Amino acid sequence: MLKSVLAWLEDRTGLVSGIQHFLDEDIPASAGWHQVFGSVALFAFLTQLLSGILLAVNYAPTPSEAWESLRFIVTQATAGSIIRSLHHWGASAMIVVVVLHLVQVFLWGAYKKPREVTWMVGVVLLLLTLAFGLSGYLLAWDNRAYWGTMVTTQITALAPGGKILLTLLGTDGSAIGRQTFARFYAAHVTLLPIITGLLIVFHVYLVRKHGVAPAPEDEALPKKKFFPEQIFKDTMATFLWFAAVALMVALVKVPLGHVADPTDIGYTPRPEWYFLFLFQFLKVFPGPLEVVGAVILPGVAVASLMAAPFLDRGKVARVRQRTGAIALVALSGIGWTALTARAIQTTPAMIEDDGLAEVMTWQQIPASQLAGVAAFRQEKCSMCHAIGAPSEGSAPVGPDLARQVSSRPVDWLRDHIHQPDPESPVSTLKPVQVSSLIQLVTKRNEKGLDAWRTAPEDAVEGATVYMANQCGSCHTLNEEGGKRGPELNGLRQRRERAWVVGHFLDPKKFSTKSTMPAYKLPPQEADRLTTYIMSIPR
Repeated sequence: MLKSVLAWLEDRTGLVSGIQHFLDEDIPASAGWHQVFGSVALFAFLTQLLSGILLAVNYAPTPSEAWESLRFIVTQATAGSIIRSLHHWGASAMIVVVVLHLVQVFLWGAYKKPREVTWMVGVVLLLLTLAFGLSGYLLAWDNRAYWGTMVTTQITALAPGGKILLTLLGTDGSAIGRQTFARFYAAHVTLLPIITGLLIVFHVYLVRKHGVAPAPEDEALPKKKFFPEQIFKDTMATFLWFAAVALMVALVKVPLGHVADPTDIGYTPRPEWYFLFLFQFLKVFPGPLEVVGAVILPGVAVASLMAAPFLDRGKVARVRQRTGAIALVALSGIGWTALTARAIQTTPAMIEDDGLAEVMTWQQIPASQLAGVAAFRQEKCSMCHAIGAPSEGSAPVGPDLARQVSSRPVDWLRDHIHQPDPESPVSTLKPVQVSSLIQLVTKRNEKGLDAWRTAPEDAVEGATVYMANQCGSCHTLNEEGGKRGPELNGLRQRRERAWVVGHFLDPKKFSTKSTMPAYKLPPQEADRLTTYIMSIPR
């Protein structure tokens, strides 16, 4: 039956003989493990293609919905987190294997006649692989993606015809909007896959046409078949590549920061790791010379790669004899490593909000209401006032404050809090605490009600210190407060904890133009205040 099916397929499609012809390709006797990178790169591209399609099923390609849809994919869609991680780490691993493939071909001198075009197509495929990473970077639409892409557009403006290039990207270089996002998305999911797929087919055709480059003096040795020995090596290498990616998926969390905020000018952008070397390289060429590091030298490097078959016309030699090529690759590797390490070393310490972390309601309400929760607990107001349905058998004296906000006048509430009735003890609350409690019972919303029940003690204590020291007279926190000082939402993204604590004690030491007075807070209060402020997301 199997023979009949295969005969039918062969008669109608020629598929059987086509596969047989592919497997029976003659390859040099010297072919081996060093030539597995091409097959691994092809598998990496197919992995990216499949995982990208699966992500696109739930992804909303607009700036207003992209971040939320990605959050849905990671937190709710079936296997969404795994698919996104596979696509993310697969992209990095694909760049690694494509670079290794190019390095292997360069070291072996396999770009020489008649394989010049094969090499040039390979260089273009490397550039397209990097373009995939560049265009896909924006699609997460978090702060990291937004500001990293802003740097990219500004570098693009330095190139000849920069204004035209920016127009093609749909931006003037000052901001990234819907049009730029749409063009990056279209390039990432449509244009680049089509061009890359066609070039891969052409590249494989050229490899089959000219054959695998043999080692010198091995041309006369008997050929061997692609199947089974080389197929086994390619399969094992592909398996190891996929196992490494799977390990990254299992052990390393893919970041998703706070949703893109074009007004967050304090954010320090950084590109993906494979572009960090170029980011650091630009620092060598400040001011007017920036175009040299951003455009001219990278352009010369790419042009040199493309021209390698025409510049190196020497006789084919064994790899151990190609000392010039080995030295060039070694120097390039050292330079890339040094620049990347320096870029990592000089990156300022920042704590990016985790877009996947749940933001608690107590982190979203004004400090005045949260301090009111502390006052409510301190005075044990729950002995008379229930929060929500009372427990069975209880009979609260006062009204259920969860049902509705109080409509009593402020003066009445202040007197009531001070002494609810003649037989009650006088309240020990300070005036600022009384004001916070009044704010809570008269203006709280559903978020405030939930925080009433769930806010942790260190948070309400920190909010109490915040209110007692009148921090809100100068700073805005959760849309409440003054404008004389910087907004405190998202402070943990901009400052380290030690800086914040030190700034309380001696502001001018850390900000010479600061008008903020020094606050000699007791260590426990300083700790509570710092913990509270730095827990509020942007």
